[in-house]
Amino acid sequence: MSQKRSLLMSGDVENLRRRSVAESAENCTDPEHHHHQYPRRLSHSDRLCVGPHIPEIGIVETSSPDAAHHFCHQAPKCFLTVPRGGHATSAWSTSSRYGDDGWHEGTTKATVRAENEVEAHKEANNYKFGFKKWKGNVTEKPLEDQSDMVKELHSDLSLVKPQKGSVVNFGNIVYVCLFGWWISLIYFLICPVMFLTICGAPYGKLCWKMALYFIWPFGKLVEKAHDLVKPPKCEVIPEVGDTEDNKNCAPLLVSSPITVEIPVPELPAKKKSKHWCRFSTYIWLLLGYPVLAVVHSLVCVVSWLLVFTIPVAKMNARTLSTILLMAPEDIHVYRVDQTSGCKTRVVLCCYQAFNVFYYKYTVQGVNIFGLNLLLMVLVTLVIGYTDVEHHYFSAETKFATAITSIIPLSYYIGMGIASISAQSNFALGAVVNATFGSITELTFYVTALLQGRRTASKCYEEVVKAALTGTLLGCILFIPGVCMIIGGIKHSEQQFNSRSAGVSSALLFISIGGVFAPTLFSKTFGNLVCENCSNVSGNSTVPLTCKGCHYDLSQTDPHLIPSHIQPLVYTVSVLLPAAYVIGLIFTLKTHSHIYDIQISDEHGGHAHGHHVLHWSRWRALAVLIVATVLMACCADLSTTNIEPMLTNYSISQYFIGVTVMAMVPELPEIVNGIQFALQNNISLSLEVGSCIAVQVCMIQIPLLILFDLFFDVGFVLVFSDIHLWASILSVILVNYIFMDGKCDYFQGTALVVVYLILLALYFFAPSPYAC
Repeated sequence: MSQKRSLLMSGDVENLRRRSVAESAENCTDPEHHHHQYPRRLSHSDRLCVGPHIPEIGIVETSSPDAAHHFCHQAPKCFLTVPRGGHATSAWSTSSRYGDDGWHEGTTKATVRAENEVEAHKEANNYKFGFKKWKGNVTEKPLEDQSDMVKELHSDLSLVKPQKGSVVNFGNIVYVCLFGWWISLIYFLICPVMFLTICGAPYGKLCWKMALYFIWPFGKLVEKAHDLVKPPKCEVIPEVGDTEDNKNCAPLLVSSPITVEIPVPELPAKKKSKHWCRFSTYIWLLLGYPVLAVVHSLVCVVSWLLVFTIPVAKMNARTLSTILLMAPEDIHVYRVDQTSGCKTRVVLCCYQAFNVFYYKYTVQGVNIFGLNLLLMVLVTLVIGYTDVEHHYFSAETKFATAITSIIPLSYYIGMGIASISAQSNFALGAVVNATFGSITELTFYVTALLQGRRTASKCYEEVVKAALTGTLLGCILFIPGVCMIIGGIKHSEQQFNSRSAGVSSALLFISIGGVFAPTLFSKTFGNLVCENCSNVSGNSTVPLTCKGCHYDLSQTDPHLIPSHIQPLVYTVSVLLPAAYVIGLIFTLKTHSHIYDIQISDEHGGHAHGHHVLHWSRWRALAVLIVATVLMACCADLSTTNIEPMLTNYSISQYFIGVTVMAMVPELPEIVNGIQFALQNNISLSLEVGSCIAVQVCMIQIPLLILFDLFFDVGFVLVFSDIHLWASILSVILVNYIFMDGKCDYFQGTALVVVYLILLALYFFAPSPYAC
């Protein structure tokens, strides 16, 4: 009887185990379906992220911890909430509808899901007033958790996969035209040389194989022969992440395992290769390998710089570092079996030479374009400081390379700021943002003013004022306009937080009023002085025709500038940063519910072990310092070599300052804004421009006045009429568009058209009187 009862119990356990496995597999494959099976309101302890308990704002609900067991124990997510107006929605439902990284409109609290606490902190900083917005990640997501497309980008070309489609495509044909034919030709030329040495005949055969391989490497594989038996045609490689999933999806109730000993025969020890002891190897290293090293290195550099042909760079790097250093008899080239449905590890296998998605490729968190443009920085420093007399390169060429080098350096500064802010508290993050957030523009302005002092020319001061105004116009009109157009084309109509936009708009009004107050003062109390007045008709009754007119305060009262203008400027320089600090306190402390972003204290700590930082705080700080020094060097070279453009060209100096000097440093910010708009996060796109514009008026201009106080570079905060009215028009227009909290591509087009009209105005404007 007891034996029968034990059999029944073991059978029940087995049935329970089978049912547990089935339920676990079902719930692992359909998390959203499981979520709908538990439509209960969760307790406070169940919520991953909550905001302040405001009566008119609901609480975001998420799945319970019990249900989390059925989601295969995925890495914990940190949730952020932002009010949007409307009804509260579930974090799971909104994130599943719009994607993990999308901020969603039309709900009381839009929800974003971050992979870990650091990423959640970075996202929160994006919405804080005064912080620079950053789109990229500051932590490295495990490769097995990323999409198949990203895995393909980071593949090392050693995995043979089932072939999809034909390998005859446009990109592969372009490879043959650009690289394949001459790489193969060089192998063919080295082949008879190795045969003539007699001892190097095995390497001659290798060159013949590789020549046939490189003329069309797609759909072929290179593998190493084993010492004893030929490698199997198919060695199955498990999918990355299968092991973890199987562990996480394991049932909780299983029968006790039965220990079974299976004898495993020992594999014979591999024989060490003796090709390094052969005379032929050293002939190869002397005659063949150096030539091929130059060839493959050249192809690696060119294909890497082209970005979209990075698979060609990987293929040549693997050939140079591995294949050409192996024993020649161990290298075999096969064609991939198209009927095989399994995956195999080999030495080299490539299916395509061109992939358009490589613009997303990153190295240690650094985008491939930011990495490649560092070469431009090196070229700028070399030609700028070695060819001082312009023997080999013109001043215009040096200016172009220097101004281009600003783009990657701005990118690294932005990434360093985001990394430090995401790993620090609010106080340190605010200090880093205020210190380094405007370092790119300030470096330009300071070097230009110093160059004007060395050359005793007021033209550089006018260029700096034009650059300041151009930055304002670009951030108020161009950046929001482009983001509205691109986002509106994809998402029809987009909504944003009109309350937070109203705060930024109010600060813009304060900024414009403070910056241009001395200008209005000069027009009230100064004299209009004209440099060239003439009477063409010769009749005294006909009014004079005057050119080069400007308001000169020294003509009215020699004591007017030191007694009235300078105290006004210093007063404004104190009030503007004070208004900036008050804005920080308002949006981050007393009225933080406008943004309503919090990171969960309960569950955020569990995410500490699930991320790897791209840059630590010290590394980010080192990058900031080095990038700032390089920025100062490039800015010095650009202002030094801009003089021919200011004196020998018919283009107005106003236009040069408003376009080149103002917008080139902001290119990384423009890219960030466009990416936010494409993800239907137009709020951050608009905040990108507002943040820069407010920092220009409330931080950069007061710092320039402080710099002039100590170094006396002649910077007077009095702008031309064209700057005054263009800025006032822009602020009024953008505030009108931001009133309803909605935008589309038509409103964006209006902003961009007005910006282009103002650029045309600057292009046809006469040069400043000081130039």
